[in-house]
Amino acid sequence: MKLQGKTAIVSGGGRDIGLAVARKLAAEGANVAINYFSSGEGADKAVADITANGGGAFALQGDLTQQADVDALVGKAISDFGGIDILVNNAGGLVARKTILEMSLEHWHTVMDLNLTSTFMMTKACIAHMENGAIVNLASQAGRDGGGPGAVAYATSKGAVMTMTRGLAKELGPKIRVNALCPGMIDTDFHNIHTPDAGRRGFEASAPLKRQGHTDDAANLVLFLACDDSAFITGTNVDINGGMLFS
Repeated sequence: MKLQGKTAIVSGGGRDIGLAVARKLAAEGANVAINYFSSGEGADKAVADITANGGGAFALQGDLTQQADVDALVGKAISDFGGIDILVNNAGGLVARKTILEMSLEHWHTVMDLNLTSTFMMTKACIAHMENGAIVNLASQAGRDGGGPGAVAYATSKGAVMTMTRGLAKELGPKIRVNALCPGMIDTDFHNIHTPDAGRRGFEASAPLKRQGHTDDAANLVLFLACDDSAFITGTNVDINGGMLFS
């Protein structure tokens, strides 16, 4: 097992990519602390499955734009498992598609806090307890290409996560590696909610791999970046989009 004896925190781990990541890291031997905001059913089911198979896991509800909830999650991971080796900053979202003219300042701040500020807060809280290890951030293809219609705030926040990833890699090396994923069209509730079905069918027709990504595709990449298989990789923002964008 690639992560035997390690402890990982996965934010937004109750559904979609975060849930797949939590299960994947646990399958490789890691103790997993799962944060969720509203997806308690998925998080609790993952914990039940992991512990039934002899692993260590817990789920804790929290809003990671709030310091008290950040501190509670980090504190419980340390209390239950003795330390932190891996942080996966997955919490985030588009919230709603709005053009600049439609967008309120409140919406702008909400999106920035959800995607960027939460990453800052979790990273700061965890690195105080990480002697060595890896941080894996979830950015987005939108951070490279500006996103689809009404996604300026989201794309801007994810572009900032990409830049933060590069800066943290310099600041935290050599002991802590920091990398990020830039997912394109992954089959998740994100796109169920925010992307018309015609757009998804168009993607499948245009993509070199002729399909949407699966959550396990993303989870496999997170595992690679979190374990020693990627020991000489830091500061990267890795595209995972079926060949629709090359960088």
